Amino acid sequence: MKRLFASEFLFQLFALLVALIVVHAFYVTVVAPGAEAVIAAELARLAAGDTSARAPSVWVIMKDYEQEICFVLMLWCIAIMGYKGATLRREKRLLEKPLVQVPGGTSILPEDAREYLRPIQALPPDSGRALLPRALVAGLQRFAATRSIQDAASSIREVCETEGERMDSELSMVRYIAWAIPSIGFIGTVRGIGMALTQAHRAVEGDITGVTAALGVAFNSTFVALMISILLMFLMHQLQLQQERLVLDAQAYCDQRLLGHLKVTRES
Repeated sequence: MKRLFASEFLFQLFALLVALIVVHAFYVTVVAPGAEAVIAAELARLAAGDTSARAPSVWVIMKDYEQEICFVLMLWCIAIMGYKGATLRREKRLLEKPLVQVPGGTSILPEDAREYLRPIQALPPDSGRALLPRALVAGLQRFAATRSIQDAASSIREVCETEGERMDSELSMVRYIAWAIPSIGFIGTVRGIGMALTQAHRAVEGDITGVTAALGVAFNSTFVALMISILLMFLMHQLQLQQERLVLDAQAYCDQRLLGHLKVTRES
């Protein structure tokens, strides 16, 4: 389990580095030149006396530092959720395998539990660390030790509940990023309003170009941050839903494939 956490931590660091490089390269090569060209064309149009309203440019909306940071965090968060989603898919595939094979019409007695444990314990390490094998192993071991079906069911339920709480706690970084992105957008809002205030004397003199540009920084950063936050919250809730379904499906698997076949004889 420690190796799993270490590999996930390294993946998160690598994903953050890749997100930084990709987004910054995109901004340097595409966004910044595009925004400069649009702004230059707009200034030329105003200088020529054309004051008609135009639709805002995507490059101008995206051009500031706050938006760049938001996109870096967005890609990082999506990479983390993708990693967890891939892990969930691997665990869900185990639900399709007959990890406990009980011939028709037979039951599992306490003295037979070790025989059914061997195939599960022989799984590869990556599969053996999954929720379903651990729940089955816990149930069979408790049944063999206590000779009680109720104790086996309680052991399986404890493993599933603990795993559900662990998966929920591991979403804390995703929740933090989803919270941080709107906060960064509001930082851009404060920065833009501050810049507009410093240009107030020019607006009094009739030159509102600086004020409108600063207010554009304020509103664009908030707009981009909120749109990204909406997307990430949707993806996070979908991931959380899949995690909850995995726990419920694992419990149902154990009920149908294991607990339903356990039997304690009077001699036991």
